[in-house]
Amino acid sequence: MAEANRQFVKVEKYNGVSWVYLNRPQKKNAMSPALHLAMDETLAELEGDPDTKVVVIRGAGGNFSAGQDLKEFFREMEDKPAEAKRMQEVANRWRWDRLYNYDKPTIAMIEGYCVGGAFMQLIATDFAICAEDATFSLSEVNWGILPGALVAKVVADAVLYRHALYYACLGEAFDGKEAVRIGLCNFATPKDKLEQEVQKLADKLMAKSPAVLRATKQAIRQVRTMDFTQAADYLHAKNTAIRAGDPEQSYQTGLSQFIDKKGYKPVYEPFKLGTLLTHQRGKK
Repeated sequence: MAEANRQFVKVEKYNGVSWVYLNRPQKKNAMSPALHLAMDETLAELEGDPDTKVVVIRGAGGNFSAGQDLKEFFREMEDKPAEAKRMQEVANRWRWDRLYNYDKPTIAMIEGYCVGGAFMQLIATDFAICAEDATFSLSEVNWGILPGALVAKVVADAVLYRHALYYACLGEAFDGKEAVRIGLCNFATPKDKLEQEVQKLADKLMAKSPAVLRATKQAIRQVRTMDFTQAADYLHAKNTAIRAGDPEQSYQTGLSQFIDKKGYKPVYEPFKLGTLLTHQRGKK
C-alpha cells in the first residue's frame, strides 16, 4: 500500500482507491485553517491522478471530524478579517464546491464523531456509509451560532424539513442508524465491518464505465433544481456528450455484449471494461 503523509492530511492509495484522512486525531479531526488548505490541495491533486478511481473521505484515529476547530478557526481569526475570509473560502471550496462537482466518485466513511461543519463534506460526497454507533450532532445552537457556512442549506436539502428543524434547533446527538433513517447516509454497519463495506462499494463503482458514472452522478445532482423541461433538455445533451467523449464507447460496447455476445445481464452487472467495441454495429 502506497502512502503519502502530510501533517494534517494522510493519503493511502490501494488498487484504485485513495483513502484521504483528516489527520488531527488528537483533536478528533477538528478542522483548522492548515487542515483546510491541505485538504483543498490534496483533492485537487487526486482529481487529476490517473491511479485514483475512487476517493474515500475519512478521519484518522476513529473519528470523522468534530467540526471546525473553535479556537483556531474562530477565536484566532476574530481580529484577522481578511485571513478569516480567505480561510472560509478555502474551507467551503474543498468541502462543497470541489467535492460536490468532483469528477470521480466519492465516499464518506463515518465513524466516531461527525459534528457541525463536518456535515458539509458528509453531504457533498456521492455516498456515505457510517458505523452504527457513530455520533452525529448539529450542536451550533448550543453555543450561540447558526450551523456554520452552508451546513443549514445542505442539511435542509438532504433530509426532510422536519428532521432538519429538529436536529438543528435541538442540537441533540444521534447515531448512525438514525442518520440512515433521515437520509444522511446510505447505510450503517457495525464499526468492525465499516472499512470492508466501504471497500465493497468502491469496488462496485470501479467496475462501471468512468465516463458514464461521472455523467450519471452529475446529472442526478443537477436535475434536482430544474423543472421538467429543463431537465429533459439537459439530460438529452448529457447523453450526447457521453457518446462523443467516452473512450469505452459504453453504449455500443455494452449493447454488443448484451445483444450480440450475450455476455452479461445489465440488470445485475455492468458490461466488462477494457473490451472496447472493435467492430461496426451489426457485424460479427
